[in-house]
Amino acid sequence: MKKNNVIILSVLSAIILALLIAVFFLINRTKEKEAEIAEVVEMMNFEKQQVEREFQDMASEFDGYTSNIKNDSLFKLLDDQKVKMHQLLEELRVTKSTNARKISDLKKELASVRKLLVHYVNQIDALNAENKVLKTENTDVKRRYNEASETVNQLSKEKESLNEVVTRAAKLDVTGFSFSPLNSRNKKTSWFTQTANLQFNYTVNKNITAQPGEKTIYLRLTRPDDEVMIKNSGNVFAFENKNINYSLKKDFEYTGESIKDVMYWKVEEVLQAGTYRAEFFCDGNRVGSFNFDLKK
Repeated sequence: MKKNNVIILSVLSAIILALLIAVFFLINRTKEKEAEIAEVVEMMNFEKQQVEREFQDMASEFDGYTSNIKNDSLFKLLDDQKVKMHQLLEELRVTKSTNARKISDLKKELASVRKLLVHYVNQIDALNAENKVLKTENTDVKRRYNEASETVNQLSKEKESLNEVVTRAAKLDVTGFSFSPLNSRNKKTSWFTQTANLQFNYTVNKNITAQPGEKTIYLRLTRPDDEVMIKNSGNVFAFENKNINYSLKKDFEYTGESIKDVMYWKVEEVLQAGTYRAEFFCDGNRVGSFNFDLKK
């Protein structure tokens, strides 16, 4: 009986030892599994963080390009992808690190969005390059237009100046003016009261640049009191966009050569003593101006 108890005790001891050994190995195995799981969870957390960082980087890229693009259609496409990317980023943030399938799907979405982003970015770059070329061409066109305008303005000024020179050169010039009081027999007189006519001698100078042909020269006599001497108030001619009175006029044929001529004023009024003014006009220009005196 005692021997049986020893055997039973030995068997129980062996069983207990075996169980202890099994528990020890089980505990070690569990710890190894937990360590492996912890390592996998850490790797999945790291991968999730990487994917999230990629989404955030993409968000910055989108913000940079959508703020610079001027094309409305392309802006709308980029903005749509930007909204989608933010939705995916928010979805990733609430996804557990252990949900490998969900994270994998989100990575695929990220790859799809990035592909579209690259495509749109290439379009943006192409448009920017085209706009840069157009801007350069536009600047060059404006520069050439300004240069051409400046040249035209310069030529216009030169033409205007040349026309002015030509006009001045073509303008007739009256010189050699002299005045003689005449009596009733057309003889020179020094008697103020016997003056019946006033004789005005003048010379139209030679001018080969002036337009030849039939011309009219007007003489405008002004008394000492600044009144114009006229025979008829209807005797007017055009000068500086208005009609003014003349005292005498004479038609003549001009060939470009010098012409000496004379006009007569018949005295029908009471003459004033003092300084008179004689002005000659032709072709709308004042061509000569002289003073003369009548003394008692």
